[in-house]
Amino acid sequence: MNADLTLAGRTAVVTGAGAGLGRSEALALAARGANVVVNDVGPAAEEVVAEIKAAGGQAVAVIGDVGEWSMGDTLVSAALDTFGGLDIVVNNAGVLRDRMLFNLSESDWDDVIRIHLKGHAALSRAAAAHWRAASKAAGGPVYGRVINTSSEAFLFGSAGQPNYSAAKAGIVALTLSTAQGLARYGVRANAICPRARTAMTAASFGEGTSPGGLDALAPERVGTFVSYLASPAADHISGQVFIVYGDMVALMAAPTVERKFTAESGIFSVEELNEQLTPYFKDRDPHRTYAAYSVAALDTTGASKIPGQ
Repeated sequence: MNADLTLAGRTAVVTGAGAGLGRSEALALAARGANVVVNDVGPAAEEVVAEIKAAGGQAVAVIGDVGEWSMGDTLVSAALDTFGGLDIVVNNAGVLRDRMLFNLSESDWDDVIRIHLKGHAALSRAAAAHWRAASKAAGGPVYGRVINTSSEAFLFGSAGQPNYSAAKAGIVALTLSTAQGLARYGVRANAICPRARTAMTAASFGEGTSPGGLDALAPERVGTFVSYLASPAADHISGQVFIVYGDMVALMAAPTVERKFTAESGIFSVEELNEQLTPYFKDRDPHRTYAAYSVAALDTTGASKIPGQ
């Protein structure tokens, strides 16, 4: 195995790894040689550990809710106590409570923000504290990889998922902060927006097939990319957002300034704002907003979940 791609001797934590994407990510990391701490809220975590061990890998299950802040420390401790280190964090756990904004309850909001965004933050904080201390003890950078799970929902502002869209946008911002704040310690942080057919998304996607017999939306495709981002070869990749599914990985560009409006006198009046902005937006395509609708052109799976398609 290419030395830049092997994960032998590395230890990873994967949340929500009892099924779906998390399971595929845990199995992919183990297949590349990583020890894996498999987290989920139920006994499925034990089943994934058994799969990894049956394939010759090493893994341990930690059952618990990532929405509990202390679970971040628990997972880091499990990696250190069981395998003697922590190198890779894959924040994947999530839930759905799909509602239109006018039907959204407080619990619908709180559950999604807590599991997705707070869950990402809890484990990221605990891992960051470990890597910072390890770097100071080593007198230089250490090995650290954070792979966060966002969604195209944040790019479009999914109408039926205001809670999920907000959480996923927050995860991208958290990823950028992680990349910036931990770079000096050797940590690389990126976010993926995956499409995969799992129990959580079964209602969103139609059937998808592709050459070779592997479903275009098979979660294994995402697991492969995660195992790459976790590797030494990805050392120059940080603070990035990728869309991942089917036969492609798409790198998202940062937002750009479309147009700058400037007050002639140095101070805008409402009248001057009206003179400059109203004509500019008058005949604008309603899809030409901050939402990244151009991403819809990437879809070749026939299983689009883009609003309005």
